[in-house]
Amino acid sequence: MTKTFLDAGVLPIGALKISCEESARDLVVCFGELLIDFIPTVGGLSLADAPAFKKAPGGAPANVAVGIARLGGNSAFIGKVGEDEFGYMLVNILKENNVEIRGMRFDPGARTALAFLTLRSDGEREFMFYRNPSADMLLEATELDIALIRQAAVFHFGSISLIAEPSRSAHFAAIQIAKDAGVLLSYDPNLRLPLWPSADAARQGIFSIWDQADIIKVSDDELAFLTKGGDPYSDDVARSVFHSDLKLLLVTEGKNGCRYYTKDFSGKVSGFKVHTVDTTGAGDAFVGGILNQLVPDLSLFQNEKRLREALRFANGCGAIATTERGAIPALPNKGAVLCLIDEAII
Repeated sequence: MTKTFLDAGVLPIGALKISCEESARDLVVCFGELLIDFIPTVGGLSLADAPAFKKAPGGAPANVAVGIARLGGNSAFIGKVGEDEFGYMLVNILKENNVEIRGMRFDPGARTALAFLTLRSDGEREFMFYRNPSADMLLEATELDIALIRQAAVFHFGSISLIAEPSRSAHFAAIQIAKDAGVLLSYDPNLRLPLWPSADAARQGIFSIWDQADIIKVSDDELAFLTKGGDPYSDDVARSVFHSDLKLLLVTEGKNGCRYYTKDFSGKVSGFKVHTVDTTGAGDAFVGGILNQLVPDLSLFQNEKRLREALRFANGCGAIATTERGAIPALPNKGAVLCLIDEAII
């Protein structure tokens, strides 16, 4: 039987209480995978040649939740881990980072997901996953914390949960709950092609919830993939995936910053120059940054000047996240981001 964190005795009941009034105003609920990334201690080598690995908590939606909390925001995470040492470790890391975890579940029959990453000399990554199946793939719709989803101002998700059942159905159900409650929907596909049966299955899966999202963030590589080789730096190509109800499309370009598209305007915001060690979690830090700026003003995408300021902040979050190995360990606090922005101005 699946256990909640109360069953497992990880947290006292009092630690799980959320003010409904506060949550309705500023809570971001993130949904999806939480796993262990194993990062080689030496870059530029294959997995076989790496002498050692650093264990780091990860999983894109979980990274976003921690990123928001570390910036001083209010976030929660919904997902499932194995009833094992890694699962307990990950939950405690969320707890230590002030992420609400009452929507988390333990699975006694499946292990927590693992990912081994190789780092090229430029800091870019290649992945090898261990999840056959992992606990995150086994979250069921009946295990969702409906009240928590309804309390959110923003519900954020990726596409990994769409790969297999029962997590696919849980994902669809969570989106519908949030949509019915008038919650803003944020989507970062976070393409991990090796996890999908085929490239076509990945495109179909990612697009299966595309038109549900109010805000979508994709990388330049993901945009090229989704448009089957379209120029990811073309405004026309970006506009080709802009659906009728979308409020904001963001296309990230790594160290070069990001582009933004709304129904009324578009533009580009430059990135920051930093010493890149590992790009793991940089996109998640960016998403955490923009959602942190969006929650106090849910009409942010209607004001181009304010949006550009928020995206500069998000770019700063993404840049800092590349200066240390691992995703969650590298996520910045607000002071570090503001300092980077100030130094760039000087």
